[in-house]
Amino acid sequence: MRVYEVDIEGQTPAALQGAMRQALVRATGRRESADDPALASLVSDAPRYVKTYATGPRGQAQVVFDGAAIERAIGAAGRSAWDRERPFTLVVLDPPRARAAEDAARAELERAAAARGLPISLIPIPLNDAAGNPLGAEALLQAAQRYGGDQILVGRGADVGADTPLQWTLYTHALSSSWSGPLATAIDHTVDVLVPQPATSLADADATTRVQIDGGIGGERLLQSTPGVRRANIAAADAGSVTFEVTARGGAAGLGQALSGSTRLVRASGTGDAVVYRYQPQG
Repeated sequence: MRVYEVDIEGQTPAALQGAMRQALVRATGRRESADDPALASLVSDAPRYVKTYATGPRGQAQVVFDGAAIERAIGAAGRSAWDRERPFTLVVLDPPRARAAEDAARAELERAAAARGLPISLIPIPLNDAAGNPLGAEALLQAAQRYGGDQILVGRGADVGADTPLQWTLYTHALSSSWSGPLATAIDHTVDVLVPQPATSLADADATTRVQIDGGIGGERLLQSTPGVRRANIAAADAGSVTFEVTARGGAAGLGQALSGSTRLVRASGTGDAVVYRYQPQG
């Protein structure tokens, strides 16, 4: 996802300020960043963050902002940037659409995803096994991985227009989340689940904590894909558990909040120097 390359009409200060608002939404993952008073100086000073101008893949004019400088300014303003390495999300509509309806859905999903800075692809992955039984979360994630996806977003419901609510389920390696809404809000809700909350105090800064996972291997990928987690490295292991050094926004408290809806990593206890979770594989 090219977060800091924004389509633009003209190179006037007003056009650059509009482009900066779009870049801030992508950079933080949060819609309110476009009008956040804490980030107002980036908008007003947008011209000084310009690196160059370019031509996009469809021949459109673009401005390329200095991403590193913007991220430093976001941090200095007490806000947090979303990691540039974002989960590639495969979107599946069930039942599949006819060609024209599929093209229209793809255009709407890609428009919303570009606005929020989320890389996606609409793809017809089977949702049932050979016997016609619905695939579970683990099998869907394995299927997504075969297509290069990190997670999968499934929208179920008949095609009766872009504004008609569908039943959505987001499957990640850390959690599953379900809701109802039209195409564009499916992307908005997905990003809202993934991005870290704005930092409002030192307690929201990145911190390292020890996390022990009991019940089998597989926790490292879950931890690394949990929203707000920067890295998870194995510190120790034995026959029944693995202990990780985890750097996450808000430390142990932030990690606990991010995993509060997980059905695969369930909080067990604390051991004094480590937070303990129980790993529960999905059948």
